[in-house]
Amino acid sequence: MHVLTDNFALYWQGFLGTVELTVYASLLALVLGFLMASFRVAPVGSFRVFGTVWVNVLRNTPLTLLFFAVLLGLPRFGLVLPFQLFAVLTLGCYTSAFICEALRSGINTVPKGQGEAARSLGMTFGQTLGMVVLPQAFRSVIPPIGSTLIALAKNSAIAGAFSVTELLGTYKPLNEMGYNIIWTFVWIAVGYLIITLSISALFNVLEKRYGVAR
Repeated sequence: MHVLTDNFALYWQGFLGTVELTVYASLLALVLGFLMASFRVAPVGSFRVFGTVWVNVLRNTPLTLLFFAVLLGLPRFGLVLPFQLFAVLTLGCYTSAFICEALRSGINTVPKGQGEAARSLGMTFGQTLGMVVLPQAFRSVIPPIGSTLIALAKNSAIAGAFSVTELLGTYKPLNEMGYNIIWTFVWIAVGYLIITLSISALFNVLEKRYGVAR
């Protein structure tokens, strides 16, 4: 227990860093995921191509490689931002591809008649998607989106290797100070467990309130 009590400030700083990364990257992933899902079902061919390329490139590229490309590659082109912001962009963009596909699967469960009825009333594609299709699709994909955001929280551990303050990175100074490495990682695991269980609880509430009864 003394590993935690003696270094609570260090653990707390890492915990808050992981929470911030998770929250900001999740918001970015949800926005981009909804946007790319809209592109993938849009009547404009160029939008569909862009959405398809976005999803296929990001889903099939290792996350660590994306971190190297963004955090180390973009500054070479003159784009210099704080490493934490780079980490949010990387995690958010990567996760948006999975959010997009989860949401697209939900869109496919909405009967085509819903969209046809909306168009017959004179609604545009954007109105049909935003007011008719997406609200119904989201209700059916709450669990997979929750699982994706839980994975995002765990993936944030990679950011620690790129000078970003997060929970897993606390093991380095503790190891240098000679603390038991096993108990160091036990308390790190507890921190991640708190974060992931909180996300799971939030989406359980959303599912009970808005989810489709099966």
